[in-house]
Amino acid sequence: MGTRKKVHAFVRVKPTDDFAHEMIRYGDDNKTIDIHLKKDIRRGVVNNQQTDWSFKLDGVLHNASQDLVYETVAKDVVSQALDGYNGTIMCYGQTGAGKTYTMTGATENYKHRGILPRALQQVFRMIEERPTHAITVRVSYLEIYNENLFDLLSTLPYVGPSVTPMTIVENPQGVFIKGLSVHHTSQEEDAFSLLFEGETNRIIASHTMNKNSSRSHCIFTIYLEAHSRTLSEEKYITSKINLVDLAGSERLGKSGSEGRVLKEATYINKSLSFLEQAIIALGDQKRDHIPFRQCKLTHSLKDSLGGNCNMVLVTNIYGEAAQLEETLSSLRFASRMRLVTTEPAINEKYDAERMVKNLEKELALLKQELAIHDSLTSRTFVTYDPMDEIQIAEINSQVRRYLEGTLDEIDIINLRQIKEVFNQFRVVLSQQEQEVESTLRRKYTLIDKNDFAAISAVQKAGLVDVDGHLVGEPEGQSFGLGVAPFSTKPGKKAKSKKTSKEPLRPDTPPSKPVAFEEFKNERGSEINRIFKENKSILNERRKRASETTQRINAIKREIDVTKEALNFQKSLREKQGEYENKGLMIIDEEEFLLILKLKDLKKQYRSEYQDLRDLRAEIQYCQHLVDQCRHRLLMEFDIWYNESFVIPEDIQVALKPGSSIRPGMVPMNRIVSLGEDDQDKFSQLQQRVLPEGPDSISFYNAKVKTEQKHNYLKTMMGLQQAHRK
Repeated sequence: MGTRKKVHAFVRVKPTDDFAHEMIRYGDDNKTIDIHLKKDIRRGVVNNQQTDWSFKLDGVLHNASQDLVYETVAKDVVSQALDGYNGTIMCYGQTGAGKTYTMTGATENYKHRGILPRALQQVFRMIEERPTHAITVRVSYLEIYNENLFDLLSTLPYVGPSVTPMTIVENPQGVFIKGLSVHHTSQEEDAFSLLFEGETNRIIASHTMNKNSSRSHCIFTIYLEAHSRTLSEEKYITSKINLVDLAGSERLGKSGSEGRVLKEATYINKSLSFLEQAIIALGDQKRDHIPFRQCKLTHSLKDSLGGNCNMVLVTNIYGEAAQLEETLSSLRFASRMRLVTTEPAINEKYDAERMVKNLEKELALLKQELAIHDSLTSRTFVTYDPMDEIQIAEINSQVRRYLEGTLDEIDIINLRQIKEVFNQFRVVLSQQEQEVESTLRRKYTLIDKNDFAAISAVQKAGLVDVDGHLVGEPEGQSFGLGVAPFSTKPGKKAKSKKTSKEPLRPDTPPSKPVAFEEFKNERGSEINRIFKENKSILNERRKRASETTQRINAIKREIDVTKEALNFQKSLREKQGEYENKGLMIIDEEEFLLILKLKDLKKQYRSEYQDLRDLRAEIQYCQHLVDQCRHRLLMEFDIWYNESFVIPEDIQVALKPGSSIRPGMVPMNRIVSLGEDDQDKFSQLQQRVLPEGPDSISFYNAKVKTEQKHNYLKTMMGLQQAHRK
């Protein structure tokens, strides 16, 4: 286990024009905060009221930017999580003091993003800097509302609502939430999309202290799993980062909460009271029992509170005299938290299945080593011990020097070393490929050629040449910086007839199968053409894969026949008596030809099998493109069908060219002017923001996609309700 260390506690003061300078003072070391309260003269001459308090903390953040807050509070915790240490960052304080702004930030502005999106960004940046490790990232988003557990990511189409309520379960590995969905994410933009999806589902309410008050505790968890590509396969490290945004404590007399908001405030204050009780118990070294199970909040954070993790508390306070009592209460909580100690340690695990397979390989390898040692009598020393990490690192160094030309040859010691040399060749090749890909991703923005929204955004940004290709795009690659559709290329104007008659709308909408055929021939013809082309390519790759599989099976059968013949020749030779010449076995010509044939067949088998693996990768990619086109085609058809046959005729005029309503986004209750298109906003945003911060593209991409998705769902629900009326 690791050494025990204290919880770090920081205080962030909310900026205000009415700061109480006479009552709140900061120490010169920027780690102490002094509170002075004037005596209440109404208590009379004998007045023992305490008027001065001094709190020692790990840092006071006053008028601090979001960048400084993250650098001070969270950067080290996230960095150590990549090394296998668990981490927890918690925001605590009075309602309206800035907890959610500190944790999540303002999602509309990249510079004002909080700890959570910055932590996601740092995780993926550090993964790019570690090509020697295969790191898996997964996330979950839990909400605790009125002592009930909710999954904020259950609205995703592939998750769906849970039939059974979620529960907190404990096992020897720790505490986990049964029923909480955990989502694998391989890209920074996907992680941001999950974050924004969960944020839209959070419960908020308004009262006199805060117009957008969080009415629940939320825990966003990042799970990391790292496997080394160069060292042991069976040993790996895991870690998790809990980012906790607590609901704010309220004084009902000040917030003026009523009805449902009053009930929520009661649950919030109750759970925060239990949290403080658990913290007091953890800070008392004589206490044996810690009351974690009094509420869902403390139970779910049992591993984080005084457990195996690096923990940081950010206490948000007001700087106004009117809120001084609540500020004192928050500072007392921070002081108690500093008394809590944790014991962070690297979470190393072993894959049992991989260990068994490696041991079986080891046994077979040792048998081969012994056979070679017995046959090669001229050798005096052969080691049978498995290679340690130092020897593997030395072989890796020899391979690199051999490829660079500084080493003429690699000395062969035994069979184990030969296999490790080939393995390190593969490792070095994989690392070089990843370095090249990482370099390309740093220099260029890679866009899927079938992502029409991204292509449109890049075209409007003015980055496309006259041929519809971006500068630097490689020929014949599946991904590039974008290809403009023929309908949007410059120099080609759409032909319009001078006289055109609008088709009459039928009294009853046609069936969807009939309308779909009409849509594919008219408005959806371009998407349908791309869909057919991709499907044709997919079928061709599948056919080639089938033919390759048949050839592989035929070669395998021939290998088996050759092995049987070779074994027969060996047994015949053993029966007739073996001949040796100077320690070498003498075989006849027929057995020699069978050995050569078997060697050639194995070479063919490996070549065909590699071709099959490449074809399967192409099939998987082509299938992704086909699914993407199919989804796009069906989505465009739904929009076209609703506009053509479902929307009432009295608002059809709003859909004519030049109107302010974007196709597919028409509200049913009233016509709302949307102004500029969302995609135009995104393009202008990219032109304005990207020169200042190119790292922001994933953040804004995820934000726009999430907003478009929810706008589309709201519109479709409105259309369905209007159609039923």
